[in-house]
Amino acid sequence: MEKYEKIKVVGRGAFGIVHLCRRRTDGALVILKEIPVEQMTRDERLAAQNECQVLKLLNHPNIIEYYENFLEDKALMIAMEYAPGGTLADYIQKRCNSLLDEDTILHFFVQILLALYHVHNKLILHRDLKTQNILLDKHQMIVKIGDFGISKILVSKSKAYTVVGTPCYISPELCEGKPYNQKSDIWALGCVLYELASLKRAFEAANLPALVLKIMSGTFAPISDRYSPELRQLILNMLNLDPSKRPQLNEIMALPICIRPLLNLYTDIGSVKMRRIEKPLSTMQTGSHSRPGGRVSGTRTRGGLSGLSSTKMMHSLPLSSVYTWGSGISTPLRLPMLNTEVLQVSLGRTQKMGVTKSGRLITWEAPSVGSGEPSLPGAVEQMQPQFVSRFLEGQSGVTIKSVSCGDLFTTCMTDRGIIMTFGSGSNGCLGHGNFNDVTQPKIVEALLGYELIQVSCGASHVLAVTNEREVFSWGRGDNGRLGMGTQDTHNAPQQVNIPVEFEAQRVLCGVDCSMVISTQHQILACGSNRFNKLGLDKINDTEEPPACCQVEEIHTFQPVQSAPLNVEKIVYIDIGTAHSAAVTEKGQCFTFGSNQHGQLGCSSRRSSRVPFPVPGLQGITMAACGDAFTLAIGAALIQFRVTWVRSPSGFTGGRQEQSLEGATVLHRTTHTYGHF
Repeated sequence: MEKYEKIKVVGRGAFGIVHLCRRRTDGALVILKEIPVEQMTRDERLAAQNECQVLKLLNHPNIIEYYENFLEDKALMIAMEYAPGGTLADYIQKRCNSLLDEDTILHFFVQILLALYHVHNKLILHRDLKTQNILLDKHQMIVKIGDFGISKILVSKSKAYTVVGTPCYISPELCEGKPYNQKSDIWALGCVLYELASLKRAFEAANLPALVLKIMSGTFAPISDRYSPELRQLILNMLNLDPSKRPQLNEIMALPICIRPLLNLYTDIGSVKMRRIEKPLSTMQTGSHSRPGGRVSGTRTRGGLSGLSSTKMMHSLPLSSVYTWGSGISTPLRLPMLNTEVLQVSLGRTQKMGVTKSGRLITWEAPSVGSGEPSLPGAVEQMQPQFVSRFLEGQSGVTIKSVSCGDLFTTCMTDRGIIMTFGSGSNGCLGHGNFNDVTQPKIVEALLGYELIQVSCGASHVLAVTNEREVFSWGRGDNGRLGMGTQDTHNAPQQVNIPVEFEAQRVLCGVDCSMVISTQHQILACGSNRFNKLGLDKINDTEEPPACCQVEEIHTFQPVQSAPLNVEKIVYIDIGTAHSAAVTEKGQCFTFGSNQHGQLGCSSRRSSRVPFPVPGLQGITMAACGDAFTLAIGAALIQFRVTWVRSPSGFTGGRQEQSLEGATVLHRTTHTYGHF
């Protein structure tokens, strides 16, 4: 130890203590890893020797440099390079919720990529690649991989079998005890890239069995929409459950997304000289990757792009727009967005939810009372936003495909057919086997093992259908809306008896009733049939059925009986509070149920239980029913004619194309009739 002066202990590793020391010859700071060998087992001694052997083989600017090793007081001392910038894990933690720019992410990533490429070329597996083992220089610009204590030298092309490494970063093949090769390091590299982009780990759980299940399912929360599709795809490719489908390191380096950050590095033999990256270059997309929103010009200099000058920056259009109206909002109000593209929306009594293109849940909420700044006497009060948007946390590492809202609760379905629910647990609507409230999405465990393809929420009950055409229901059972033959409430999913010849394709929940649509476009219904809103009255012509033949309520799913609904192929149907609308294969729109507010589209306020073909409508493809109005959409390629209606519940609509004011929404004819 005469060569070194100990300054302080900077860490305690798996096998010993890590000291920060000063080298007496030149005053340079170095790390001394002290590994006691006297009380070590044979395997532990081999691991310590292995680290020395591995470090001797490696010589790369992005790998912690090895200096020497020696014995001191029955301990093995390994002298190596000191990285004063801390670990990448510390760097990420200090960011809190402030996401990194994509160029900064790639700047770190390509350095790790180069280092791992060097390791693999030496026929070495790192086997414990994680952000805690990735170190930074004092400027936090140069990345260096360290801690090769459990690395394995491959003396041949054979695969290793030993299960080692940090649980959150281990690959699926390790979880199954299968042989692995360099592709396990690529899985860990994907986990590191994900962590850089999301500031959290891809796979985390309260215990090891739960963590293994998450890793084996390969599900994780998508990264922010602010990042490019190429970055999202790269993460998906590296975190592929099949090792053979994960890209090789040289294939990753050849990707367009990696070429520019690689070129921006000054690389030389044994050294890397860096300059701090200027303000993000993400606005400088080129070629087919260009995005609208302005042009940026720059000049190429040695080591990267500099001298950025902006021409007139154009205000970029939102990726999508979502509007709401009703419940006191007299004209359509554009909801605030989070620079994301919303593909589907739903709303309940209090909640407004959407699903983004990347599979995240977005919610719009009224700002909390008193959130504004206190104003001085006589000051003009600032207008507070009516709604604020945020991404919902707690998706449990899954990609959301669709969302459906009931009263005070929400269900969502993942891309792997898993149902998750949250909100009020009253009436057992969450399906968790109890009546407890849940604030974040939680898996409906009773449906694990089934692949759900569609789910629908009523005010206080839920229906879901699987890819095997099985139907499940749960929640409030009044009026027989669950189709279980009783009016009992169920707080866990119950399989519904459906006729054998009937293949369920879609389910639909009303306020107090339910429908199932078959692959043959036939309809089953149960629950309240007030005003014949489910078409369960046996009507063979246009005459009213006698009172004795009128069905007011039914507790099991039965085929619709009212003509012509019982013979027509129904391609779309929706249920309102007291009426329904069905669209046939021929493009006709039939309404049935209450006509108190003219929602059936009749010229008169007739009261009839007979399904009514709305006159003048041709080529209808979809219909929607509110409390007191109906909306139908046709396929004619003409301009949208806007007609606003007032309804007690209000309505929220979402789209992906031009703004609502543009009068060309969806390029379809829309008809609205009902209570004004």
